Amino acid sequence: MGFIIVFILMVLFFVMMFGIGFILNMLMKTTWFPSYIFIIVILPIVVYSLWDHTQPMGAYLQSFRVVDYLTAVAGLAGAILSGWTIQKLRLGGYKMF
Repeated sequence: MGFIIVFILMVLFFVMMFGIGFILNMLMKTTWFPSYIFIIVILPIVVYSLWDHTQPMGAYLQSFRVVDYLTAVAGLAGAILSGWTIQKLRLGGYKMF
């Protein structure tokens, strides 16, 4: 039962980051901006906001489980795939993207 929930969570994060990244790429005429934002801004903000400051950062990072890492990787994959998709559409001659 736990695997189904993890799989659904991964698919949701992948689709969410792909959609947000695709829209940002169309509006801002960038290719890899959502991927950079995910790595530089979103991940550190999420990690820092959940940290309770009573334990060292290393111990806090070790407390994450495989589910947390799989979700983050799925979101990053969605952001990267949105950049790749926009790039292929532009190379294909679509001016809107």
